[in-house]
Amino acid sequence: MTLSDELIKLEQLRDRGSLTSDEFARAKARLLDAPPLAAPAVAAINRFRRSHTDRWLGGVCGGLAVSTGVESWIWRILFTLLLFAGGAGLILYLVLWIFVPAE
Repeated sequence: MTLSDELIKLEQLRDRGSLTSDEFARAKARLLDAPPLAAPAVAAINRFRRSHTDRWLGGVCGGLAVSTGVESWIWRILFTLLLFAGGAGLILYLVLWIFVPAE
């Protein structure tokens, strides 16, 4: 549900008498002051860096481990499996190695 839909719903509740003016004002302020839902995901992507300490080649798997909370060895296995699936793992790893900044 979008922000405008939520505001319309609040106005309808106020018009029907289900919300007082104070309750409407507090709910509206809470909706308008709330951070967007995508903010944590965007912040996690912006914090993603290649690791200097947990690295075998470029530190991509170590950086993914820090960003996602999944162990780096799992990321290494995943990239290896993708390598045998048409070379996608190698391409993806190289792209991340090139474009993701180091710590």
